[in-house]
This record gives sequence, structure tokens and C-alpha cells, in this order.
Amino acid sequence: MPAYIQYHSTEPAVIVCPHCLGLPLHIDNVEPIWSAARIDIVYACDECGTEVRETMTQPERRH
Repeated sequence: MPAYIQYHSTEPAVIVCPHCLGLPLHIDNVEPIWSAARIDIVYACDECGTEVRETMTQPERRH
């Protein structure tokens, strides 16, 4: 099962641009990293082009 399926119920947080007076960023790219069970989400600003990368890891499974 692909790693990104584990995150389908997680709502991404609203990220604001650190350079443009708090304008919200949009999701530019989602990069699943299969070997580490994590996802890198790349946010981009329409005004200045700043990119912010956020890494989400798969939570531990508890039985």
C-alpha cells in the first residue's frame, strides 16, 4: 500500500508566506518518499515565489 494513502484524511494546515504580509500559500507539489513513509509538501507563494517545504511522517500504529 502506498505511503500517501495513510494521509488522505489529514487536512493540510494553512501556511502563510513569511515575506508577503501573511498571504496564504498554495500547495505546489506533493512528493511521497516511499522508503521513509513520509510525504514532503511544497507550498508556494503567488506573489514572491517563496517555497516552504513541510514534511509529514506516518504516525506510529498502536495495537
